[in-house]
Amino acid sequence: MRPLAIHHVSVNVVDVEAATRFYVEVLGAVPRADRPALGFGGAWLDVGGQQLHLLEGATPASLGQHFAILVADLDAAVVELRAKGVEVGDPVAIGAARQTFVQDPSGNVIELHARPG
Repeated sequence: MRPLAIHHVSVNVVDVEAATRFYVEVLGAVPRADRPALGFGGAWLDVGGQQLHLLEGATPASLGQHFAILVADLDAAVVELRAKGVEVGDPVAIGAARQTFVQDPSGNVIELHARPG
């Protein structure tokens, strides 16, 4: 097997509508219209070329699991998020890159990641 890329990540959210608003209005995701009727609530979003699938359900205990969104300018993203009232940490170096974290309305952790340079 030779993986080509990550196609999507799925996360459980307690309130699909609130989570969708957060990911679209705050983090810039784009809603997809091709989610089939699966028998449970959810939403499919585009996030920079990959998909994020929101699944209605209880969120698991936070044990360090997260996914990362690559951003072009981490400092500008932090300023923008704080202006929107989002609690976001100060960026820190991680190797040659930089990162910080935010949480969605269900408590899922999202890393904001910037490459070096």
